[in-house]
Amino acid sequence: MELLFVTLGGAILGLAARYALPRRRTHGVVLVPAVGAAAAAVAWVALTWLGLAWDGGWIWLISLAAAAAAAAGTALFVGPRRERQDAETFARLSKFGLAHR
Repeated sequence: MELLFVTLGGAILGLAARYALPRRRTHGVVLVPAVGAAAAAVAWVALTWLGLAWDGGWIWLISLAAAAAAAAGTALFVGPRRERQDAETFARLSKFGLAHR
C-alpha cells in the first residue's frame, strides 16, 4: 500500500514540476508526472531491497526527492532539446520542402 502512496506522491511532484518549470508546451501532459511516479516507485523498491523500513521517514524522503529530481530533470532536458529539434526541422523544411528528408 505504501508503494501506491509514494507513487502517487511522485506523480503529484511531477505535476507540480510540469507547471512550475518553463517550456511545458514542448512535451506532453503526462510525461513529467509519469517520470516522477516511476522514479518514486523505483527508488522505493530499491530502498526496501536495501533494507530501509517502509515506516521510516528516510525512505519517504529519499523516494520523493528522487521523484522531484527526475521530474525536474526531465522537464529541463526535454524542453530545450525539443525546441532545438523543432527549429532544425522547420529550417530544413522551409529550405527544401518534404523532398529532402
